[in-house]
Amino acid sequence: MALPDLRLSLQFGAIAQAQRHRSALPRHFVARCIRRALDAPAEITVRIVDADEGRALNEGYRGKTGPTNVLTFHYAQSPVVVADVVLCAPVVALEARQEGKTLAAHYAHLLVHGALHAQGWDHESGHEQALAMASREIAILAALGLPNPYQRKSR
Repeated sequence: MALPDLRLSLQFGAIAQAQRHRSALPRHFVARCIRRALDAPAEITVRIVDADEGRALNEGYRGKTGPTNVLTFHYAQSPVVVADVVLCAPVVALEARQEGKTLAAHYAHLLVHGALHAQGWDHESGHEQALAMASREIAILAALGLPNPYQRKSR
């Protein structure tokens, strides 16, 4: 099965431990994760930000206090998906550590999650939609050779 075309822009803001995050997010890895989640060609910008930028975006666009792990801004869904996916590096790193996941595996999950949001998938409008989106994420990550992101490692 041929994967949809992707025009990807990968941007890193001024983040702490930049090399750690850059190492977890090589361009080919980011593209592979997103392409697996796409049902149509796409133009997507992925931006890795610090807590201040993540907080400002989350408060300014969602009215929610503090930074969050991933924000998706989608502008078009047909015929080409056009979106920005913003990942907050310190939140992603903290969650990965708390959940016993590698940084790369957690980023992969959030890249897939963001790409699905860019195509209209929603987990906040009802239980059935949340289950459908989670199921799709699990299948995509399995195709990438990654574990179910909703199963925590036992410590």
